[in-house]
Amino acid sequence: MKHTVSTNAGLWWQGDVQITAGHSILEGLLAVPENAGGLVIFAHGSGSSRHSERNQSVAATLQREGLATLLFDLLTLEEEHLDARMNHLRFDIEFLAGRLRAASAWAARQEQTMGLRTGFFGASTGAAAALLAASTDENISAVVCRGGRPDLAGDTVLQRVEVPTLLIVGGDDEPVIPLNEHALAHLRCTKRLEIIPGASHLFEEPGALDAVAALAAGWFDTYLPVQGWSP
Repeated sequence: MKHTVSTNAGLWWQGDVQITAGHSILEGLLAVPENAGGLVIFAHGSGSSRHSERNQSVAATLQREGLATLLFDLLTLEEEHLDARMNHLRFDIEFLAGRLRAASAWAARQEQTMGLRTGFFGASTGAAAALLAASTDENISAVVCRGGRPDLAGDTVLQRVEVPTLLIVGGDDEPVIPLNEHALAHLRCTKRLEIIPGASHLFEEPGALDAVAALAAGWFDTYLPVQGWSP
């Protein structure tokens, strides 16, 4: 595990990590603030990676709020190349959820993150994978979905989700709003739908992504324990 220690923004550990998922090795970026109050694992959307600027921006906000973050590639390089031709893995919600479960189990074994309650932050198709994984992973305490397709998890799965779930959608993302409203209706857990006025699907408008990060930070601060593990 290659890493660097930083004193910036209160981080005491950050670096590149490798996550074992079955026979595959997935590349990730782990950042742990001092006295972390929880861990948020990111599930990016189709065609994205751990280098997603939007997810990294949200992760930076969560780190400043005292939360550890793990961004990782849901696919290996070989799988990405195959998926680029066939477009099959990025929409395989069960497959992606399995990768999230593997990341959650990996984090529970690491010295830097063991003992921290965990949340999922899912974007686009990653939102459905996060909800599916959360429905069966007892280590997960909260879920936030950004511009997501939670409906792809399926109504039966949505009804099984027990952890507090926040859905965030752009006000101008008209095709996705009813899909999130449908998912909200089928969730039986503590839940909320936030629509950010004037924001598009990618939240590229000034201040839109900051609003997403603030909502996510508030949700995780509420539903993840505030006491963390410190070195």
